[in-house]
Amino acid sequence: MSEKSKIRRAKAAARQEKEGKNVIKWLVVCMVILAIAFMAYYMAVMA
Repeated sequence: MSEKSKIRRAKAAARQEKEGKNVIKWLVVCMVILAIAFMAYYMAVMA
């Protein structure tokens, strides 16, 4: 395999890992926001 191909593959793997971590971060943020909204809704309903 040529050096260019190895470098390109390594860069693609690094980019994919970074994007994967970014997606996980946003999923966690969305879940926290939904949990807070859910708690607020139930506090309003029970009050």
